[in-house]
Amino acid sequence: MAKNDDKDTEKQPKKKGGMMKILMLAGGGLVLVGGGVAGGLYAMQSGLLGGAKNAHEVVYERPRLVPKSEEKRGGAGGGDEHGGGGGSAHAAPMGAGGDKYASNYYAMEKEFTANLRDSVHFIQVGIAVSTPYDDRIIENLKTHEIAVRSAVLLALGDATEEQMFSVEGKRQLQIHLVHAINDVLKQKEGFGGIGNIYFTNFVVQ
Repeated sequence: MAKNDDKDTEKQPKKKGGMMKILMLAGGGLVLVGGGVAGGLYAMQSGLLGGAKNAHEVVYERPRLVPKSEEKRGGAGGGDEHGGGGGSAHAAPMGAGGDKYASNYYAMEKEFTANLRDSVHFIQVGIAVSTPYDDRIIENLKTHEIAVRSAVLLALGDATEEQMFSVEGKRQLQIHLVHAINDVLKQKEGFGGIGNIYFTNFVVQ
């Protein structure tokens, strides 16, 4: 009888040891699975996997310079009686020294009126902007038009009477307005993109 008892006591530790091994393996498997899931979620959120990458590309992708061949030209889609559509694209500038990139124009709807610095006169101007980049620059300008208008009015109010009665002074004002508008867009969107501004109306009274 004593021998049988000894055999039973020998078998019991082996069973317990086997159970411990199974539990440890199962626990280790759960840890690995959990780590894999956590790693996958981190990779997706950081843009290394899945759709999060595309979301980051949309947010941080820079506007694209538009080649001259893609320029929006007057009369696009209409054509005339001779069969030549006014919107036909040109693969290159039409002459030497022509712009390499397209000009995308946008005329701001309302005119700007501001008092000139140290003067009883005031200035009233209409403004249009141009950009060599895609439509996102114009969309940004429309989105932040209130902030842009404020910056333009401040720039106009800093101009002097002498500047406004000379061609060179007006050119300097153009440059100043380009910087003012781009500063707003950089602050709001991280990118300016305005290449030039044009006066569609210019009155000093």
